[in-house]
Amino acid sequence: MNQLEDVKEAKNKTLKIYQKYLELIYYTNDIVRKYPKCENFCLVQEIKNSNYSGLRNLMYAIKSYSTKDKLKYLNEFDICLNLLKIQIRISYKYKYITLQNYQSWSTLITDICNMLGGWINSCLKK
Repeated sequence: MNQLEDVKEAKNKTLKIYQKYLELIYYTNDIVRKYPKCENFCLVQEIKNSNYSGLRNLMYAIKSYSTKDKLKYLNEFDICLNLLKIQIRISYKYKYITLQNYQSWSTLITDICNMLGGWINSCLKK
């Protein structure tokens, strides 16, 4: 019975991070529509690539049974989030987004990073 509860708790955590990440993607897509046209094939494309690479790695991590594979995908997901942080910082520096957009976007990413850190730690304990 205890093992079943652990499985349910793990699924609940992965669902939360998945839902939060989808929320980040929706927010990102809304924001990048406001970028200047000259950035559509540069910064906007890189931001979208980071988002969807992260989603791909998250999906692989959720579906992986091996802890080693799961950690590999979670680390790649972490790299995508770090790239996204840098791209958002650049967006703010060049005034493509407001301070409020920057703060909201950063908060979403920070929440996901915190969930990810917990997930990585739980994998390392096994």
